[in-house]
Amino acid sequence: MNKISIIVPCYNEEEAIPLFYKEVNKVMRKMKEVKFELLFINDGSIDNTLKEVKELAKSNKEVKYISFSRNFGKEAAMMAGLDYASGDYIAIMDVDLQDPPEMLEEMYNIIKNNEEIDCVGLKTDEHKEYGIFRRFFTSCYYKLVSKLSKTEMVPGARDFRLMTRQMVDAVLELKEYNRYSKGIFSFVGFETKWISYKVPKRVAGSSKWNIFKLFVYAIDAIVGFSTVPLTISIVVGVLFCFISIVAIIFIIVRTLIFGDPVDGWPSLVCIMFFLSGIQLFCTGIMGAYLSKTYTEVKRRPIYIIKETNYK
Repeated sequence: MNKISIIVPCYNEEEAIPLFYKEVNKVMRKMKEVKFELLFINDGSIDNTLKEVKELAKSNKEVKYISFSRNFGKEAAMMAGLDYASGDYIAIMDVDLQDPPEMLEEMYNIIKNNEEIDCVGLKTDEHKEYGIFRRFFTSCYYKLVSKLSKTEMVPGARDFRLMTRQMVDAVLELKEYNRYSKGIFSFVGFETKWISYKVPKRVAGSSKWNIFKLFVYAIDAIVGFSTVPLTISIVVGVLFCFISIVAIIFIIVRTLIFGDPVDGWPSLVCIMFFLSGIQLFCTGIMGAYLSKTYTEVKRRPIYIIKETNYK
């Protein structure tokens, strides 16, 4: 009998956990030919998330939990789940039911009946909770990353996916501290089948992602899977050096022909500000790569476990 491990990262989701388990339990009872392991990762929640999970674990032997010593982020929570999951197939799902548990059966049938497929993932072209601007910038982000990176980034890809043990073992070989799982799942290869769906609204609570966190997450993706920004900064630097040489020659020739009138200082100030902005932009690009290198070489743990019932 095959076993499916479902990894569920949680951060301040006390309201959603009972509702999530109710829906997942329906799927588990329906898929009688499969054993299940439900692995909740408490990512340093400050509400009653851990208490809710413990209550579930008391009466349901398939429920396991890992509780972090503090909030390490969703990427760390997913990594911990992959580290400890013991199933033949491993799924990652959000607890807010925006990843419909009922789709798990379809995903399992696809991956089970096709030996060439190692992963079944969900993607969406629309999100009910996203505004017009967020949808626009999300679309631009995926287009930009696709241009900059050799690793394929599927637009609208969700974290909800079902993977074979072989693929998960490959992912676990990548122990980098700065993680962008969507990119890592794509980087390791393996055949992925994508299913399009409409993301429903959250059943409880609110999203923990704001614009700033999403912006930082996007930067992590670009820096983690592409060195093109460094090349761009070099090209920009060479281009402006060329422009400055042409400008110097023009000024010398103009001075020899027309003299040296003192004018044009407003335009000069604008040019100085513009070039300073370019310099800071290029310095920021190099700083981003340097900071990632700094955190990697320190070799700090991706997460620290405070409490678990996993044996």
